[in-house]
Amino acid sequence: MSEARRRGAGVEAAARTHLLRAGLREVAANAGYRLGELDLVMRDGDTLVFVEVRYRASDAHGSGAESVDRGKRRRIVRAAGLFLLQHPAMAEDWCRFDVVEASGDPASPDFTWYRDAFRADDA
Repeated sequence: MSEARRRGAGVEAAARTHLLRAGLREVAANAGYRLGELDLVMRDGDTLVFVEVRYRASDAHGSGAESVDRGKRRRIVRAAGLFLLQHPAMAEDWCRFDVVEASGDPASPDFTWYRDAFRADDA
C-alpha cells in the first residue's frame, strides 16, 4: 500500500471515529463501484448519510471541501444510487450527502463537517 493510500485510510478511520462520537451509526465503509466509491455510509437518526472524506495537508490548492467538484459529486451520487439498489430496504429512507474535511497532521487531523454539503440534483 502506498504512503498516500495508508494516510488516506488513517484519515478516513479518524473521520469515522469523529462521526461515531457525534452520534452517527456506521452502515458501510469504502463501498466501491465501477462508477465511484462511497467513503462512509452512516445513519444520523432516520437519515442515511453518504460521507465523502477529503484530506488536505495545506489549502494552497483549495480546501478539501472545495475539491468535491461537480464531477466528484456526480460520481458520489451515482455510487449512492448503486448502494441503494443493493440495499432496497434503505431505498425509501431520507438521504443526505456530507463532506468531512480533514486538515493538519494526518495522524491526528482536525475536522470540519459539512452536513448536507450538496444535493443529488446539484450533481
